[in-house]
Amino acid sequence: MEELVGPRLYSCYKCRNHVSLHDDIISKAFQGRNGRAFLFSHAMNIVLGPKEDRHLTTGLHTVADVSCGDCHEMLGWKYERAYEATQKYKEGKFILEKSKIVKENW
Repeated sequence: MEELVGPRLYSCYKCRNHVSLHDDIISKAFQGRNGRAFLFSHAMNIVLGPKEDRHLTTGLHTVADVSCGDCHEMLGWKYERAYEATQKYKEGKFILEKSKIVKENW
């Protein structure tokens, strides 16, 4: 009998809440607060903090912190607005720190 395999997921490292799909990764070449981070097109089961302007490596952005919807662990941030024309592609996308997420169904 064939075994059914679900989608490859990323989960919160602390409580295993599913927060994103592997297929939603746009780039693995980002920097978070604590090291490497991935840029995702979508995230799920998360809570957004208030919007605030932050000076990041690539310039001024309006961001909202992203926390796990279950345990409230800080996982990264969402780009709400990019002020530099070359950074506009990040708007509406999510940064999840590699150290804060784990692979599921791999």
